[in-house]
Amino acid sequence: MSSPEKSEIIYQIYPKSFQDTNGDGLGDLQGIIDRLDYIKSLGVTMIWLNPIFESPHVDNGYDVSDYYTIDSKYGDELIVDRLIEAAHANGLKVMFDLVLNHTSTKHWWFQEALEGPNNRYRDYYIWKKSARKDHPPNNWASFFGGSVWELIDEDSMYYFHLFDKEMPDLNWRNPNVREEMIRIALYWLDKGVDGFRLDAFIHLEKEHGYPDVPYADPGQCSIAEEYYANLPKVDDYIKEFVLKIKKHYPNVYILGEAASADPDRGVQYTLPRGEACNSIVSFRYFPMKDRLNDEQFLIDGKPEMLDVKQFKQVMAEWQSKLGEISEPTLYLNNHDMPRAVSRLGDAKKFREDSAKTLATVMYLQKGVPVILNGEEIGMKNLEVKSWENSRLKNGQETVNWLIEKGVSEKVLKEYLSSISINASRGAMQWTDGEFAGFSTEEPWSGVNRESHYNVAAQASNTTSILSHYRILLNLKKRALFSIGNYEMYVVKSPILAYGRQYKSEKAIIIANLSDETQTSEIKRLKSLKYEILLQTGTVRVCGDTLIELAPFASIVLIIKEKKEKR
Repeated sequence: MSSPEKSEIIYQIYPKSFQDTNGDGLGDLQGIIDRLDYIKSLGVTMIWLNPIFESPHVDNGYDVSDYYTIDSKYGDELIVDRLIEAAHANGLKVMFDLVLNHTSTKHWWFQEALEGPNNRYRDYYIWKKSARKDHPPNNWASFFGGSVWELIDEDSMYYFHLFDKEMPDLNWRNPNVREEMIRIALYWLDKGVDGFRLDAFIHLEKEHGYPDVPYADPGQCSIAEEYYANLPKVDDYIKEFVLKIKKHYPNVYILGEAASADPDRGVQYTLPRGEACNSIVSFRYFPMKDRLNDEQFLIDGKPEMLDVKQFKQVMAEWQSKLGEISEPTLYLNNHDMPRAVSRLGDAKKFREDSAKTLATVMYLQKGVPVILNGEEIGMKNLEVKSWENSRLKNGQETVNWLIEKGVSEKVLKEYLSSISINASRGAMQWTDGEFAGFSTEEPWSGVNRESHYNVAAQASNTTSILSHYRILLNLKKRALFSIGNYEMYVVKSPILAYGRQYKSEKAIIIANLSDETQTSEIKRLKSLKYEILLQTGTVRVCGDTLIELAPFASIVLIIKEKKEKR
């Protein structure tokens, strides 16, 4: 494992939406090659590509049908070779998304398994016969709705799928499956890949016996994470996987997606250092308040807002439990979440300041920044035209109910955009042209065309969000902000403040995470001399310790020394 002084700064690329070079409305690998100079200019050290393996795209490539073949939508193996070579020439590492938990039903392993119980690939997947006619083996619910079991014949034999029915789970109890995944990883490491983001790895083990969930309504299925997430055996599987590939490639970087992991589980997934994940991504960073029935929702269309008080407690816990042991991930966005400036900030009144301040607060903490492409220019949620592709249950009925409640067409559109599965997957905004410089044709996802929130408009503007990110990521490479000690300060919400210290260097970060001016006493400022290292919005220091911050304002102070007593 690389030393903590050289922690990675990761740039997530959603290939389908990054840059199209052949005019089909889909991003491709050549587009990433063409934009490497831009990516390097951000100050990142590694690029993470969402899945690019052959797939029928039931779930945007997370349903892999061949781990050894590049999907022709993106390019081929020769282009991958050129991408890896070009990235390395630019000082950038390359991380692939590797789906460990399941394959596509189109994968030849599963097609072989369908041949019957005597086929050697049958045990690559999970099968169970139901004791109850016309009922699945248990009442566990899939994350995509319905049962986790899919009937394949009239003899009541089912296969297990935690996600879509076309994405059957692999049987990790079978050592042959584990060896297959290690061979796949080594194949791409031999090609020059530097790391893997392990998708959904926390689900590799399921509870023996597949017992019913006791709290499900009669005849209904229920999400049962305690039976198929974060079970103890997962640690053994991951450590075996990591140790066997690190035997050949000791510096491979492993980022684990652990959506429902708490800080204690995060510690277990990253220890011992060098024998487990380098870092994990938990989806538990952002406690939200529901606003759907709030009058404010009728005004701005945001279904939720960040609970800043809880957020401070959550981040303090992750920092205290992982900060001294491994490396927490620091992120605001990913492809499964709405855009941060729309969800956590204010994309209407304070888009610039909220984008900058959220980044300052998150990325100057201890840990590994993981930045989603477009975040660095303040991209907001992709505007959608209807409830299709949203996460709405009973979509049209819900839309009709909102209209009856008096929700305007504009607010309804913003709400639908916020819950769309493609909210964060809109085409990258390179220019203010017809298709934002992404393509010469209509992008697959649609696109937000905006005059200011694109790379061309922000590249030479020293006060832009893009310039702020470049400054911030440069600061992140200083030992003070990478390996320095961390302490969250007790300050009234919605102000957040924390300190960093490395040897004799000290910094204090203070931010207002609300759309109203806030004033608070920062006792740690008492009798200190300091310089402003970075500032967003209007900040006034009143006297010795009182500080006033405009909406979404923030400040980074370098402590010089104590003031002399008079």
